[in-house]
Amino acid sequence: MLFSIIIPVYNRPQEVDELLESLCQQTVKDFEVVVVEDGSTEKCDAVCARYADKLELHYYFKPNSGPGPSRNYGAERSQGEYLIILDSDVIVPENYLETIKAELDREPCDAFGGPDRAHESFTPIQKAINYAMTSFFTTGGIRGGKHKMDKFYPRSFNLGIKKSVYEALGGFAPMRYGEDIDLSTRIFKGGYSCRLFPEAFVYHKRRVKFSSFFRQVKHSGEARMVLRNKYPETFKLVHLLPAAFVVGNLLLVALGIFHHWLWFMPIVLYVVMVFVDSLIKNKDLKVAMLSVPAAYCQLFGYGLGFLGAAWKDILGKKQPPQTEKP
Repeated sequence: MLFSIIIPVYNRPQEVDELLESLCQQTVKDFEVVVVEDGSTEKCDAVCARYADKLELHYYFKPNSGPGPSRNYGAERSQGEYLIILDSDVIVPENYLETIKAELDREPCDAFGGPDRAHESFTPIQKAINYAMTSFFTTGGIRGGKHKMDKFYPRSFNLGIKKSVYEALGGFAPMRYGEDIDLSTRIFKGGYSCRLFPEAFVYHKRRVKFSSFFRQVKHSGEARMVLRNKYPETFKLVHLLPAAFVVGNLLLVALGIFHHWLWFMPIVLYVVMVFVDSLIKNKDLKVAMLSVPAAYCQLFGYGLGFLGAAWKDILGKKQPPQTEKP
């Protein structure tokens, strides 16, 4: 078997239903699906049962341990030559596996990943959040893509890896956040080849509220500091940009209030750039307007998470436990 698709899930039966339906439409059929229920109270076993005659699907339920260990649990029970890790809140286009196979046939590699996009059916907030997570004006360049500011690190919402390499690396570390960057770092440190497959994209729903989106990216900022301590040589200046954005904006606001209103102009310019860029990309006025608070949620959440973790590190305090469910 060529591919094993590993899907950890926690209390998201509706999303699993949509993902499995999209997997039924794949033009390449040489794959199995392994769904790992991570201690959910809203189980998706009934959803998976409806696809038993459409997909080679294996469903497992286990006590909650977080996404990394759940992916490892599924990988241990998989049969494919390549593991493809997907988040439960994605939908894949019908040529997704065909695109991956064509890339591997053209230039084999040990690990790979693809970008994410917003589907036309997503809500305006979901589209705005997707813009914030993929735009060059936020941290889209750091996360990887055609205009990446750092080398590409596959993310767990859309990640592929040879099973033999996965096993040699020991799979995901038991981290609640940042576990995908940890694995990607070990891929590079192990000397394995890793590539971006730009056309192997997924439609990624992400969060549906700014409050939950803010918490998510704040945890990512905290995880970046944990990864800095674990792999100091991988830390780059670009990882400081969200923190610099937070400090810079707060300083500009203070100067604008207490000195002269012209200090607000860089903030106004940034807001206009985000609005216009989103309007051009999404062709939707409401999404463009929502993209501004989404961009600020993304940068301030990540930046504050990083700064808070850095301050605790300076004080010699232990990093906060990563306990939020995926």
